Amino acid sequence: MPIVICNAAHVHSYAKATGQLAKTDRIDAFTIAHFGEAIKPNLSEIKPEKLQHISNLLTTRSQLLTLSTQQKNRLQLMPKTTHAPHSRVLKSIQKEIQWIDKQLDKLVQQVPQWKHDVDILTSAHSVGRVLAYTLLSELPELGSLNRREIASLVGIAPMNRDSGRKQGKRSIQGGRHKIRSVLFVSMFTAIQHHPVLKPMYQRLLAAGKPKKVALIACARKQLITLNAMMKQRTYWNENMT
Repeated sequence: MPIVICNAAHVHSYAKATGQLAKTDRIDAFTIAHFGEAIKPNLSEIKPEKLQHISNLLTTRSQLLTLSTQQKNRLQLMPKTTHAPHSRVLKSIQKEIQWIDKQLDKLVQQVPQWKHDVDILTSAHSVGRVLAYTLLSELPELGSLNRREIASLVGIAPMNRDSGRKQGKRSIQGGRHKIRSVLFVSMFTAIQHHPVLKPMYQRLLAAGKPKKVALIACARKQLITLNAMMKQRTYWNENMT
C-alpha cells in the first residue's frame, strides 16, 4: 500500500491555516486526508530491511556515544574512589560501539552496490564510515538531485526572510536532522585539515562571518560535493566544486 510520511508540524500548521482548532481522532483523520488531497506530498519509499537495520544501528550508536560522553564527564567530576564503576561502564559502552561498527561493516559488505557507494563517499577528505553509512541509509536521494535541492532536503540551505525593502537574516531550518548532526561532527575535522574546506572556513571568518555560519557553509559545500560525486560516480579530488 502506498504511504506518505509527513512532518507532523506541517499537518498541524495546515489545520490551523484552515481554521481547524478542535482536535479529536475523527477530526485528525479528516484533516490528514484533506492535507494529502490539497498538498499532494510525494509518496515515501519504504527502506529495504538491511538499510533499515543500518539506520537503527546508527541511531543506537549515536545514543551510546552520548552515554560515553556522560560517563567521561562523570569521571572528571566524581572523586577517584568512585572511578572504578564508572570506568567499567565506559568500557562496556565502548565495547558495544565497536560491535555496532563491525555489524555496519558486515551489512554494507553484503551488497556490492552499497560497498561501491561507501568507497566513493569515503574517498572524500574528512568523510568517514559513519557519515557514509548515514548518507547511505538516510539520504537515498544523494546523487539524484541538484545542489540546491539536496542542501534543502538535509536542512542546510539558507532560507530567505525578506519583505519589501527589508532583507531579513538568512537561517536554516527543517531537513533531516540525523544527517545534519553527523555532517556537522565531520566538519570539526574538515575545518582543520581539509585542503578545500579549511581555507574556505578561514576566508569566511576573515570576512566577518560568525563561526556557526561558516561551519554551515562548509557543511553545505561538502554535501554538494558528495552529491556531485555520487551523480557522476567518481572519486574525490581537490578540484571538485
